[in-house]
Amino acid sequence: MKILKFFPGIIISVGVALLACWLESLLPIHLIGSAVIAMFIGMILNHFLKDSKAFASGLKFTSKKILKFAIILLGLSLNITTILNVGKMSLTVMIFTLLTCFGGGYFIGKALGLNWKLSNLISAGTGICGGSAIAAIATTIDADDNDVAYAMSATFLFDMAMIVLFPLMGRALGMTDQAFGIWAGTAVNDTSSVVATGYAFSEGAGDFATMVKLTRTLAIIPTVIVFAFVQLRLKRKEALAARLDGSELKANFSIGKIFPWFILGFLAMSAVASLFPIPAAIVSGTKSASKFLMVCALAAIGLNTSFSSMKKAGIRPMIHGFIISALVVVVALVVEIAMGIV
Repeated sequence: MKILKFFPGIIISVGVALLACWLESLLPIHLIGSAVIAMFIGMILNHFLKDSKAFASGLKFTSKKILKFAIILLGLSLNITTILNVGKMSLTVMIFTLLTCFGGGYFIGKALGLNWKLSNLISAGTGICGGSAIAAIATTIDADDNDVAYAMSATFLFDMAMIVLFPLMGRALGMTDQAFGIWAGTAVNDTSSVVATGYAFSEGAGDFATMVKLTRTLAIIPTVIVFAFVQLRLKRKEALAARLDGSELKANFSIGKIFPWFILGFLAMSAVASLFPIPAAIVSGTKSASKFLMVCALAAIGLNTSFSSMKKAGIRPMIHGFIISALVVVVALVVEIAMGIV
């Protein structure tokens, strides 16, 4: 049976994800998310499994299909009404940080000679919500697993520094809990890192940073749709360059094929959470399931990625990630000062 060929890859991805979750639970403070741990374990195992074809189908299924399903489930934990109420104060800051990420990221990526997919994955991870945004956009633009791994690594390294430095800078600037929560929620990347950074400052700052971070997550929706149209345009150009006629072009690169349909599922789940009183236990369970499935997908991406392949890109992606992240930190702070929040 064809379905059996998926089992080895799915099973090893789940095994790595379980190991990563266990390792995360051993940490006294959740500085490193299980998704990042799973990806790096997978990359280590790739050295021993790279010549095996038995896992290929299952790994591809997990890194693509299961990842999309995880993003759909994530929608149920995002009550749009509640988040937008909290997000009113942080909306201006987020608009400026997103413009910095994608506008500045475009020019920095070109200056460093990075391919557009890797450059925009780093910008998305920095500007929106770390791994979730990288994963959602990667599936839309057919990014290589190496690009996904590099983008995750670039945002992860900066997050580790921010968990330590942000509370120190916030206290030095005499920031209120609210001001620090907005700053951390808009400038730190991954959700686990935002939570760790916010609560390292104070409980109030942690609560506010978490809600601001959830508001940022909603930016996945328009961003993915924009990149879907960018990908469609590029595919059409490639087809024209290959001299396909009109019927072949329509058959191969229609919007129906390239549109990220999973984002409609994400929106539907968010609408359900916003319109109906979903029990907290169900929301919590769905969020946990989404997180675990995303860890499985990142494990699969790691298993498909080798350190030697990443080495070929050199230090430039890391430089890109550092510059963009530093710019976001400064821009977010300047906008808060201009708005009188700090």
